[in-house]
Order: sequence, then C-alpha cells, then structure tokens
Amino acid sequence: MDVDLARTFLAIVECGSFADAAKKIHVTQSTVSARVKSLEDLLGRPVFQRGKSGAALTEAGRRFHRHASTFLRTWQAARMDVALPDDVEETISIGGAPSLWDGFLLNVVAELRRRAPGVALRAELGFSEALVEEVAKGALDLAVLYAPQLRPGYKVERLFDDTFVLATSEQTDCAEGELPPGYVFVDWGPEFRAEHAAHFPELAPAALQLRLGAIGLNYLSATPASAYFPRRSVMAQKSPPLRLIESAPVFSCPAFALFPEGELSPGLETALQCLRETAGALRDRAAPA
Repeated sequence: MDVDLARTFLAIVECGSFADAAKKIHVTQSTVSARVKSLEDLLGRPVFQRGKSGAALTEAGRRFHRHASTFLRTWQAARMDVALPDDVEETISIGGAPSLWDGFLLNVVAELRRRAPGVALRAELGFSEALVEEVAKGALDLAVLYAPQLRPGYKVERLFDDTFVLATSEQTDCAEGELPPGYVFVDWGPEFRAEHAAHFPELAPAALQLRLGAIGLNYLSATPASAYFPRRSVMAQKSPPLRLIESAPVFSCPAFALFPEGELSPGLETALQCLRETAGALRDRAAPA
C-alpha cells in the first residue's frame, strides 16, 4: 500500500474533514479524495462517510485505523534504518513511562551505548496502556512501565519498586493526611493517579497540574511549591535541595520490563542486561543499611 494513502487517511481522522486534511498535508482536496478512493478500492470497503459536519469513520474505517497507524510507524522506522551508517549492526526501540526516564532509563541508555556502540537506539515515553499496545504492534522492542497487561508471546519481568515522595521547596509543613497550600499535581500516569486518589479521596483538583514528568522539578526550583516525584529524582536534585514532607504518604509502584518471549537479538539481550543491572543498583540504594 502507498504510504501516502495511510498518511492521508490518518490526516482526515485527525482533522475531521477532507478539506482540513488537505491543508494539513499540503495537497489539494481533489488529491485527498482521489487517495481515499484508491484506499477504498484496495480495501474493498468504504472507510469514510461524508456529511455536512465532515468525514466520519465507517466500521471498516475504524478497524483500519489501528493498522494505518502501525503501517506508518513501520515505514518511518524502515526509512530511519535504511539511512543509518553501514556499521550499525542492529536497531532497537525502547519505551518507558515518563517517571522512569530521569535517574533510571537514561542511565540504561548511556550504559547500552557504551557496551554496544553498533546498536542504534530509538527511545520514547508513554503511559502503560499505550506502551503495551506499541510492544504488541511491534513498534517497540522493549517497554518499561507500571502494571503491564501480560499478552500471549510476551514476558513481564519485575525490576524494582519505584517510590513517589512529596517534596517541597517551601518552608511550611502540613498535617498528616493533608497537602500543603502550594501543592502542584504532577500526573505520573493512571497507576499514580489511582494511588493518589485512594489516599486523598476528598481532595479538590490542584490549581496547577503538570504533565511534564521530571521537568516539573524545575518549577519547584524556581517557585515555593510541593509535589510528588520519584524519590531518586528528588535525591539527585542538588540546587536548590528539596525537603521531603515526612508526614505525607509514600506511593509505591512496581516497575516492570515487557519484551517478546523466545530468542532475542544480541542488542536487545544487552539492553535487558543493562536494565537489570541498573535496576539492581536502585534496589541496593533503597535497601535499609
């Protein structure tokens, strides 16, 4: 299938109309219509129902949507692989939850580059459900996440227990079971949200909510405020140093690796070994003296 057909299809889904999709991908509306007709001829089913309000997916279109996204990602990855230097032996892709990059997965990437310079690496972040889907589609070789859903043909390996602590750059404290007035809600994904809601069921939504991962530490560095962050990120913060609010609950989320069963490529085996060793170092640091 022509990659332009998939790209045009996805643009229509995103924009909601043929006209807006044409503007997005910088072609004429007649070109968009012609591409949709070619796609529908290939599939043997209509994928869009056009009306006054725009273009809506048919049932066949909804089923094709998932495959179109995978096809486009596969094509983009193939182009990147072909363009790599001849001395590259292998390409692997790793995905991780936003909270797991700072102080963990970035260290894994650095060690992997040191041990296997012939392995090209693509890294990305996402929340657990999306990462599982990406692994299942083959868009990711390895994912590190919380609460993965085990699927046939894949293995799940527990790495370490990640802990989220309430850190503050303020001078004030708070009573047990309460949060400081300058509290900022940093969204670490559905697992963290569930733990947070269980401990603070009557808490009104925070006036400031961030979905920026560890970058949110920069806000605490510049403004007196409090927020939950992974303990390893808080401990690594040197300037200005942050203080832990000891009366606040600590949330624990086990981190897992998700990867295919069976024989793995040399690059992926090396990546897993780096992952296990880095996780082991975190467990050792967290263990009581």
